[in-house]
Amino acid sequence: MKNGFPISRRTVLRGAGATLALPWLEAMLPAAKKAKNRPPVRMAILYMPNGVREDMWTPEGVSSAFKLSPTLEPLSEFKNDLTIATHLWNASAKGGEGHYIKTAGFLTSTTVSKTLGVDINCNGVSMDQLAAKMVGSRTPLASLELGTAPVATGVDTNVGYTRVYGSHIAWSGPTNPVAKEIDPRLVFERLFRACTPNNSAGKEDVLVLDQVQDDARQLRGQLGSADRQRLDEYMSVVRELEVRLDRVTRPSPSRWKPRARLDPAGKPDAMPRQHAEHVRLMLDMIALAFQTDTTRICTFMFGNAVSNENFAFVEGVSGAHHSISHHQNDADKLRQYQLINRWHTEQYAYLLRKLRDMKEGESSVLDNSMILFGAGLRDGNKHDPHNLPLVLAGKAGGRIVSGQHYIASPDTPLANLWLTMLEAFGTPVERFADSTGKLPGLLA
Repeated sequence: MKNGFPISRRTVLRGAGATLALPWLEAMLPAAKKAKNRPPVRMAILYMPNGVREDMWTPEGVSSAFKLSPTLEPLSEFKNDLTIATHLWNASAKGGEGHYIKTAGFLTSTTVSKTLGVDINCNGVSMDQLAAKMVGSRTPLASLELGTAPVATGVDTNVGYTRVYGSHIAWSGPTNPVAKEIDPRLVFERLFRACTPNNSAGKEDVLVLDQVQDDARQLRGQLGSADRQRLDEYMSVVRELEVRLDRVTRPSPSRWKPRARLDPAGKPDAMPRQHAEHVRLMLDMIALAFQTDTTRICTFMFGNAVSNENFAFVEGVSGAHHSISHHQNDADKLRQYQLINRWHTEQYAYLLRKLRDMKEGESSVLDNSMILFGAGLRDGNKHDPHNLPLVLAGKAGGRIVSGQHYIASPDTPLANLWLTMLEAFGTPVERFADSTGKLPGLLA
C-alpha cells in the first residue's frame, strides 16, 4: 500500500447503484495480525468505605476542560487517563440503612435482603463476576478478590443487618459472596503457582478440598438450621476455590502463557501490621496479576463497610475513619475526613503509576485497563447514594474516551456505568440491573 496502511475488511467497491464487498486480500493481513496480538483489557474496582467530603471531591469544569479537586489532585499526572463521573446514583441502595446495603449492592445495583445472617441474599450478580463468567476461562484465575480486613461476623444491632454484607462487593450469585484474600503472601503464592502450574501440587490441593467437604457433610448433620445455612454459605466459597484450582491444573486448550515473568523473590516477607503497608502490598498484587495476565478482573476493598481503621498514620489525622466520617459538619472532622479521602486517592495514583510503567509494545497496562475507584455512598455523614464519588482510569485498549469530567443527567443509574464498562471489557449485555442504557460519549 502507498502509505503502508492495510486495507480494512469493510472496504467496498462502489458502482452505479451497487456496492460489492471485497474478498479477503493479503493487504488485509497486517491489520488482522495486529488485532490478534492486541494486549488484553483488564478491569479492577477499588472500593473505599465511608464516602467522601463532598465539597472537596467534584472537579471544576466540564468535559476535557476541568480542574481536579483538592481530593483528586494527586491524580494530576493522569488527567488525560481519567473519566470522573458525576450524578450517577444507586437507586437500589436508597433505603434500609447507611452502609451495608450500599456496600453489598455496589457492583450488583440491587437491593440486598435484610437479614441477621441466616439467609443473606444480594438478589443479583456483581458486574465483575458477570464478566468473569463470560471470559474468566481465558486466564488461570477467573478473577481476584482482595481486601485488608477479614469478613466481619455478627449483627450490627443498630440497623439489624448482618455484617457479612459489609465485607463483600463481589457476588457470583445472589447468595454467594466471593471470598476475598487479605494476606498478600498468599495472593503472591496463588499468582506464582498460576504462572508456573504444578499439576501434582494442584492435585494435592483438590484432595484437601475433598477432605474438607467430606468433613463438612458429617458436621452438617449435627448442626441446627441456622448453622447449616452458614456452613452452606462457607462451602459455596470452598466449591468456588475448587473450580479455580481445577482451571489452573488442567491443560489449557488456549495454551495460556504468562505475559511477564513473576519473580519468586518478590513474595512479601510477612503479613503487614500497618494499614498503609498492607494497602500498598495488595495494590502491588493487582499490578502483578495484570502484568502477567494471571487474571483480568480484580476487586479490592480498602476496608469493610463501617471501617473504623485508625488513620493517625496520616499527618493531620488523629482518629478513626468511620467516626470521622460522621463529621456533623464539625470543621476539624471535615478537615481530617478530606485528608483520609486524599490518602486513598494517593494509593489509587500509586497503582495507576505502576500500571503505566508496565509497557506493552507502544502502550501500557494502564492504557489497556479500566481501573475504577469509588464508594457506595456520597457523604459519610448523610449516607446518601446520590451523586456517588467515582473515578475511572485507563482507556480499555482504546475503547474508553478518557480525559474528561463526565457530567451525566441527575440521578443516572450507576448500572449504566457498569453496562458501559462491560461493553468496553468485551462482555456486552443488553441490560444490567436497573440500567437504562450505556453512558453516551464514554465509549470510543
